[in-house]
Amino acid sequence: MEKKEIKSLTIEELTEEMKARGYPAFRGKQIYQWIHERLADSFEEMTVLSKDMRKELKERYRIARLEPVQVLVSKVDGTRKYLFALEDGNIIESVWMRYKHGTSVCISSQVGCRMGCTFCASTLDGLERDLLPAEMLEQVYQIQKDTGERVSHVVVMGSGEPMDNLDNLLAFIKILSGPGGLHISQRNITVSTCGIVPGILKLSEEGLQITLALSLHGPDDQVRRKLMPIAGRYPLPEVLEACRTYFLKTGRRVTFEYSLVRGVNDHPSHAHALARLLKGQQGHVNLIPVNPVRERGLSQPDRRQVDGFKNILEKSGINATIRREMGRDINGACGQLRKSFLQKRG
Repeated sequence: MEKKEIKSLTIEELTEEMKARGYPAFRGKQIYQWIHERLADSFEEMTVLSKDMRKELKERYRIARLEPVQVLVSKVDGTRKYLFALEDGNIIESVWMRYKHGTSVCISSQVGCRMGCTFCASTLDGLERDLLPAEMLEQVYQIQKDTGERVSHVVVMGSGEPMDNLDNLLAFIKILSGPGGLHISQRNITVSTCGIVPGILKLSEEGLQITLALSLHGPDDQVRRKLMPIAGRYPLPEVLEACRTYFLKTGRRVTFEYSLVRGVNDHPSHAHALARLLKGQQGHVNLIPVNPVRERGLSQPDRRQVDGFKNILEKSGINATIRREMGRDINGACGQLRKSFLQKRG
């Protein structure tokens, strides 16, 4: 009998599962708290349950667990980069960062990615598979246990396109922010997308209070297509209209991520065009000097160019920030460490 994975079940689903097995509803809630609050890796740890119940649970269910393969710690800022092995042998990566406002974990939503963005190492080998809600949660849980510090913010901005795995993403958010678990506020959860319009529109109907981040990276479709193949499928007017819908439905301002790539999208004319594009849009721009990806041959502009780009936006009434670079000395960008590991493994 194939065991059912239990960590991906919401508290309602787990309660119904236990009731169907003849147990009282509160047992489902107890198991849920052991898994998602106490971060138990096995049924043996759940000492409030009888030995017979623990035995039955072990026979029928499994608790998904990630195995740490490698942990790199930045000597510059303490950022930690994790490689985790999934139960099927696939490898994913996550990042832990400390800020003044708390600690943040950037997680992957897929093994690899099929979006093909030229500035991202995650796409170099294509998409392997989607991650289960449990496998997304485990990245947060394992990192919290390893660091001994409570995770306060979660960013779904690692390998993969979250809107390409939307159902599992929604279950992950519900478990992460709901009762009986880590109780991470939805306002402290950010989901990044390269612009999958149907996914953005569906997300806007879910009644969530998470932050939506759009990977914009170009002030028009022509420039954007050079960096993001998906731009050929969803043109900017359609994408921005979906973002506007998200704001109207949720009241949450959108973050527009803009990776600055030398000689591609970093000219003052691009900044002026970006300001015109985003005029009246509820959100702010997060400028990101691109992390060099050796296989792509891309490089970042110098600091003076970055500051000049930001100044043009601000003078045009667009709120803009420059992302603080974290973990540069440990392959901090999406997909870099995993790619290096897979190449060495052969």
